[in-house]
Amino acid sequence: MKILIVQDYLRSGGTERQSVLLANALSAAGHATTLLAFRPQGALHRTLAPTVKYRALQSFDMRLDWFAPGLFNAVEAITPDLILCMGRMANCYAFTLRNLVQDRWPQTAVVATMRTGKELPYFYRRSLRAATHIVANSHEARATLTDRYEIPADKISVILNSLVFPASAAPDSATALRAQHGATASTKILLNVAMFRPEKNQRELIHLAAGIPGFADWQLWLAGEGPARVACEQLAAKLGLTERVRFLGFLRDPAPLYAAADIAVHASASESLSNFLIEAQAHGLPAVAYAAQGIGECFIPGQTGWVIARDDRAAFHAALAPLFQISESARAELATAARTYARTTFDPGRQVTAYLDLFARLHPRAQP
Repeated sequence: MKILIVQDYLRSGGTERQSVLLANALSAAGHATTLLAFRPQGALHRTLAPTVKYRALQSFDMRLDWFAPGLFNAVEAITPDLILCMGRMANCYAFTLRNLVQDRWPQTAVVATMRTGKELPYFYRRSLRAATHIVANSHEARATLTDRYEIPADKISVILNSLVFPASAAPDSATALRAQHGATASTKILLNVAMFRPEKNQRELIHLAAGIPGFADWQLWLAGEGPARVACEQLAAKLGLTERVRFLGFLRDPAPLYAAADIAVHASASESLSNFLIEAQAHGLPAVAYAAQGIGECFIPGQTGWVIARDDRAAFHAALAPLFQISESARAELATAARTYARTTFDPGRQVTAYLDLFARLHPRAQP
């Protein structure tokens, strides 16, 4: 089967990591897989397997996520059996892609995806109605499609995100990493791994950290890059937290951070299912997060993670407090439960099989 995955740009975001993981897995399963990006290169470009064909439409990076010159000619050259649209801009093109293939290759399926908590623009909504099928990455995202956008339920499948970084780093490397940033054995490391975009809301995490009692020994580690980083650094300095808040930049593999941290914290205002939180759970971290679409599906609420009402800082601090004082035995029990839940629920093999089963239903040539 010839599968085309459409993605605007291979930046370091969660959807892009899922695109690469899926492209690599589909190719390994014997399908001729192409990843077609609008913008060239990107932080994740080199993580594609050699067997995945890669093509970028812009001859040089125009820094325009929506600009897809020659998209239809590229699709005609590939003649795919199935097109999977990943990311906001790619999904906005699903409507016209569906019209294109209906005229030339009626059996070709166009699969849209719902992987966002943001308001959907008109072109996205139009694409959802025109697509052959839709994959939502959380049950809450599926409910949003049916309840808010009136998409028929039988047109939507839920396939959860796959774990991208399931393996833990060695304990000695975690100890060395903590020491590198001035953390002692008693320091509680609060961790967030996400692109610095306004909707990821790292500013709120800094404000939340500033409200932790002064006698507590803590650090906040923020890993990632993006346009909102500078403003967050300025906020940390303004609040006198320069020595407590660490800006770690983009890491191709953040697994060592998970191994070194104690608590995952998340304040994003726009989610569908947080890759960061499921990765944190897979590494045994308890999590405290503001409510957003799909957040409650990232962990076992009230057992391995706590969902806090949006902007309720007092409740956020109340959930953090016991995790600062938890015993080693209780911490180990919690970590085991978190790892078991995440590594079972978000197992990559399980999710790839779900995609392949869906593709088999949508196209007769789905078997390799």
